[in-house]
Amino acid sequence: MQTIKPVMKNYVLLLFLLLTYLGCSSSKNSDAFISATTGRYLFNANEVIEVYFKEKVLLIKWRGKEDIQPLKVNDSSYYMRALNEKILFISLPIMHIELAKKTAHDGVQYSFKKMRTGEKTPTEYFQAAEFENAMNAFKKIQQKNSLDPSIKERVLDKVGYNYLKQNNFKNAIEIFKINIVLYPKSSNTYDSLGAAYLKIKDTTNAIANYKNALSINPENRSSLRNLQQLSPK
Repeated sequence: MQTIKPVMKNYVLLLFLLLTYLGCSSSKNSDAFISATTGRYLFNANEVIEVYFKEKVLLIKWRGKEDIQPLKVNDSSYYMRALNEKILFISLPIMHIELAKKTAHDGVQYSFKKMRTGEKTPTEYFQAAEFENAMNAFKKIQQKNSLDPSIKERVLDKVGYNYLKQNNFKNAIEIFKINIVLYPKSSNTYDSLGAAYLKIKDTTNAIANYKNALSINPENRSSLRNLQQLSPK
């Protein structure tokens, strides 16, 4: 027993020192770091991850959840459980966030750029009724990556029909118009806009869009059926 006591004492001392270190280590950040990193970052082409601070503690807002507190690893890196990733704040050449490299990334380096003051995603422009800005923002995404999930025709079409279900006809019409600009050779985009105009009893525009749909695809059943009902007997 006498030979064990010194070992136990050393273990207790080591544990005490470790707990003391952990207790003294702060999750708070410097004013310089706070100033440099506070802001919104493009998580993807149409989604934002927001970094902010409360009492100098870094917090994140993402996908509708606020006050997400990542575990501070060091002065510039944090483990974010919601992502199961370690995020790194990189100041050069300009401030941005990177994901720490790991095998699951298959060699891809993920980087999230910091947004300019006042800059919005396409959806944010749309929700603010800045429809022209939203249109331009969606077009930029398409020009950069035509396969981006946020601009898929069926995705925007679904958004439009959700607005119709909510009787938000203005937004439905505007999102369908954007879909037409992005996919001018799609019969379905015109058919959807025709349906929106039909909802507000704007038969002139409804007929025009159904005709456009049929000029692209003469077998569009929805447009054929609605156009027959709207045409004078």
